Amino acid sequence: MTIKRVGILGAGKVGIVLAGLALKAGYEVRISGSGSVEKIDLIIKTLVPGAIASENNDVVANSDIIILAIPLSRYKKINPALLKGKLVIDATNYWWETDGIREEVLEPNSTSSEQVQAYFKDSTLVKTFNHMGYHNLQEDARIKGNPKRKALFVTGDDRAAVDEVAHFVDTMGFDQVVHYDIKDGIMTEPGSPLFGASLSYKDLKDVLDHFDQTEFGKKVMASKLNR
Repeated sequence: MTIKRVGILGAGKVGIVLAGLALKAGYEVRISGSGSVEKIDLIIKTLVPGAIASENNDVVANSDIIILAIPLSRYKKINPALLKGKLVIDATNYWWETDGIREEVLEPNSTSSEQVQAYFKDSTLVKTFNHMGYHNLQEDARIKGNPKRKALFVTGDDRAAVDEVAHFVDTMGFDQVVHYDIKDGIMTEPGSPLFGASLSYKDLKDVLDHFDQTEFGKKVMASKLNR
């Protein structure tokens, strides 16, 4: 698949930053938010001129790839049929200040991306853009080969989709550390040593390689063994 059109569901800080990066990379960008199209359009024209503000249906229908850039607690407000057959990037994280009590948002026996994938069962989900702060996403994007380039973790169960998203991440200005297991997305979520970090490919890979030796990693590994 050749990605030319990027759709972003969520016009918050992360969605706006990713829209800007996608525009800079030469993609056509559509973005929707929780407010009216008129309100979102004003924000878009000010912060990311060139992007197209629209409703969810139009964004999805006219995009080759969809980025979920919404609070995790809101993903079930989207009709799963809307994203049927779509390649979807899950950039969400559970964050208690926004999402509320964890047990009200997530089942305890699997990771957030597994649950998002299960909800959008007819879509193909890849996890990335979730562990780096929006300021770093905006400021640390670099052309390929730049010695100051940072890396993003990319993971999912569909190898072809993961590879496609990894290429997309490359065009957005970041190297990629790739896994092929959506459960590994937990290695980059709040509480992990990677969350909030802006690291080079080597440093990010080193942290992942030693993940199971960290206190967070030990808890994750123990929970996997108890499933």
